[in-house]
Amino acid sequence: MELSSLLKSLQLESPPDRGDPECPAAAGPPAEPVLSQILLLFSAEGVGGSAKAGMVRDLRALFEAADCQWLFGGCRPNVTPKLLGDLVAALSHYAALPKQESDTGGPPSNDGIYTAVADRTVDVGLVFLSLLAKMEATKGSKSLGAVVVRQVLPHCLGLIYIFTVTHHAEKPWTSPRSRSVAQELLTLLVQVAGCGSVAEFLQGKSEDEEGRFAAVMGLLKPELTQETWKRSPATKHVFSWTLHQVTRPWLSRHLESVLPPSLLLSDDYQEENKILGVCCLHHIILNVPAADLNQFNRAQVVYHALYHHLYVREAQLIQVVLLCLLDLLLVLERSPQRLSQEPRAASPCHEVLQLVLTHMEAEHRLPLRRVYARNLPAYVKRLGILIAQHLKRLERVIVGYLEVCDGPDEAARLGILETLKCTIQHAWPRMACRLAVLLKALLRMIWDVSTDGGLTPQPVKTALLHGAMECLILLDHCSQGQVKILLEGIYHSCEDATLRACIRQVQENT
Repeated sequence: MELSSLLKSLQLESPPDRGDPECPAAAGPPAEPVLSQILLLFSAEGVGGSAKAGMVRDLRALFEAADCQWLFGGCRPNVTPKLLGDLVAALSHYAALPKQESDTGGPPSNDGIYTAVADRTVDVGLVFLSLLAKMEATKGSKSLGAVVVRQVLPHCLGLIYIFTVTHHAEKPWTSPRSRSVAQELLTLLVQVAGCGSVAEFLQGKSEDEEGRFAAVMGLLKPELTQETWKRSPATKHVFSWTLHQVTRPWLSRHLESVLPPSLLLSDDYQEENKILGVCCLHHIILNVPAADLNQFNRAQVVYHALYHHLYVREAQLIQVVLLCLLDLLLVLERSPQRLSQEPRAASPCHEVLQLVLTHMEAEHRLPLRRVYARNLPAYVKRLGILIAQHLKRLERVIVGYLEVCDGPDEAARLGILETLKCTIQHAWPRMACRLAVLLKALLRMIWDVSTDGGLTPQPVKTALLHGAMECLILLDHCSQGQVKILLEGIYHSCEDATLRACIRQVQENT
């Protein structure tokens, strides 16, 4: 029997009182054999795409017309929750992206495939909206609502959630219409589950409540293995977005399920996947207690994975890796105060800074220079007085970066000035012997900025001059006034107004 004929055979007339979910259902065959027949027809081999599209539209009409009592069986168990779950799974599979047969690293580039996926997503999303609306309507019935909450929702919500997250954001396989339907569906899904947000849906309302994150990860797990994750282009995005909704203290109980996929993504050869994986690792580091991360040497595993990325030459990846490492070092290392009381030893923070400075010294590409310089001050602050172990190489990096203009924003120079400022503040006893080199580099940079007739905006020039003056003042303090003495002769022999104004401000500072 065809689906359209099957639907016509259902005498789903409106019951005497549609406002009461517990009133007797209209005459017609029970829901279980009907849904079983629909699932059988939809899953049959040889059914074409147009035929399935027609079935999906007919199924939407069925759910819209069906009575809650007939559909969910509040008075008599005439439909198995697993059957609805199987039907939801079949519909999700129908709207899913085609699997990749080879390690191409992304979905097919055929726009026709994307258009077809978006159209199917809209049709299936409307079916799910109708089904969830019926579930929401059962909340007015104590017995029927209990059946839905205890039996039906566990089989359906996880699958519908993955479907919505796959299509709710702007991706190559979505359209404005499919995103709108998916976002509406996600809102209704959270409402049906009795939650106020997606985070609450996944985590639970309290720390003791389980939430549905474990169920979602159970559904994603087969698609997140080393052999399968690249065949499902959307799975990595679903995993990443879902992971970022779960925070402390709930995430720690799921560490075993989220850490391996994150490491797997970060270990890929494609930059996009590496960045996605590192961002997932960073979220885990921020939201899992240090004791759990250090157990079984998990933190060390993550550290070695991130340290390996420091050898790449992609600026965007280096940016996320340096930020992630900075927070991981707090987990791996004891406080700098305690470190300073012990003999010097190679520690993760020293290893990272040594490698970063080595790369900075030889780096000529401006995007990477900007990234390094922007993140260097945080590492100097983290080491504190222990930065003195790296002063020789750090001095060469500072001087080299102050010499080179890196464009209108001058991000590298501004970052290096902040680095020098932090270095002077933390390692001031070691600055006197480096005074001549640093003073010469700062004055040369001030001269370059004041005589620059290029495209550098005036606010950027002002920021550079202000940063240089702060460094000169700090150098003067830690050298017991030697900077003012050296600047006195320059002030009288210099004719540049900007340089004279900077020197005057340093001399007037008390």
